[in-house]
Amino acid sequence: MNNKANWIEEAWQQVVKKIDRNSYSIGASFPNGSKDGRYTKSSPHDWVSGFWPGMLWLVYQETQNERLKDLAVQCEREISQSLWEFDSLHHDVGFMFGLSSVNQYMLMQDEEAKRHGLMAASLLAGRFNPAGGFIRAWPKWGGEDHSGWAIIDCMMNLPLLYWASREIADPRYRLIAEIHADTVLREFVLADGSVHHIVSFDPETGERMAAIAGQGYAADSAWSRGAAWALYGFALSFAYTGKETYLLAAKKVARFFLDHLPGDFVPYWDFRLPAEAEDMPRDSSAAAIAASGLLELASLLPEADGREYQRLAEIILRSLYENYTAHEADEEGLLLHATGYFAAHIYVDTPLIYGDYYYVEALMKLKNKGRK
Repeated sequence: MNNKANWIEEAWQQVVKKIDRNSYSIGASFPNGSKDGRYTKSSPHDWVSGFWPGMLWLVYQETQNERLKDLAVQCEREISQSLWEFDSLHHDVGFMFGLSSVNQYMLMQDEEAKRHGLMAASLLAGRFNPAGGFIRAWPKWGGEDHSGWAIIDCMMNLPLLYWASREIADPRYRLIAEIHADTVLREFVLADGSVHHIVSFDPETGERMAAIAGQGYAADSAWSRGAAWALYGFALSFAYTGKETYLLAAKKVARFFLDHLPGDFVPYWDFRLPAEAEDMPRDSSAAAIAASGLLELASLLPEADGREYQRLAEIILRSLYENYTAHEADEEGLLLHATGYFAAHIYVDTPLIYGDYYYVEALMKLKNKGRK
């Protein structure tokens, strides 16, 4: 076995061991960010709720560990209750139900989970604003009017709509997803391949109003996790639609992301920090998301064309494995040094459940490359 295969298998075995251990301490709950070695817990209605059951399904596929499957099923049951309390839901039902209900249906042929996924897709489609051609991100939270707000993260929620269209042979969901992706390509992606986090539109006329900093350093900066969402999201839109414009967008954003990485291939939380901010934290979650997106992109291209994307994904993942993983028994998180929301001081320089999820997903893709 060569060195490359060695580190991938070692990394995967460490993941399996830690998730098995975490399954006893986390159970059927909903981790978010790590504090003092333990994940804080969120509501099953929170946007992050799908990542833990999603991780359980990933490892279950490889190990057939029935306890992990049972926990994932319990989590899905809790998450699905939000469908009946839909007034507080948001566009991230794609993350929530795609990783829980849709996986459960695909792996277990669970018809109830399928219905939950289709209901969530209908709620997501209901957030579409036809005047501006975008999916509204959030309800009115904290007294702030979000009726015209769309965010880059939603590119990763679109697969729920594509899946629903295929599942019930109805193009409406896919058409909404494509219109939103077209709007993002036009209004979010800059000439150099960087992306805005938030763009605000007039909800009545659809006119573009402004870019908003959101979780980036500034409105005209380049939030690294936003670039990772865009890279992966456009690759997935190309996978579902075959539209060349989405493939070109994924490549453009990938080039920006890769060209701005520091020496260890793990980005700072924003690519356009001022010089005096060089001591700011990294975001290992952005690296993990981008690595999985690069592997997705590589899989969609002829082997010769995709080889470089795979090589760079491997470099990112190996750096995460060697420099950013938390092997200690007293730390539930997998990846250290992630940054959630820097400006609000929320989960800074700590493991995050979504960073962990995409790290596991990317390792699984790499480990199983070529498997039929």
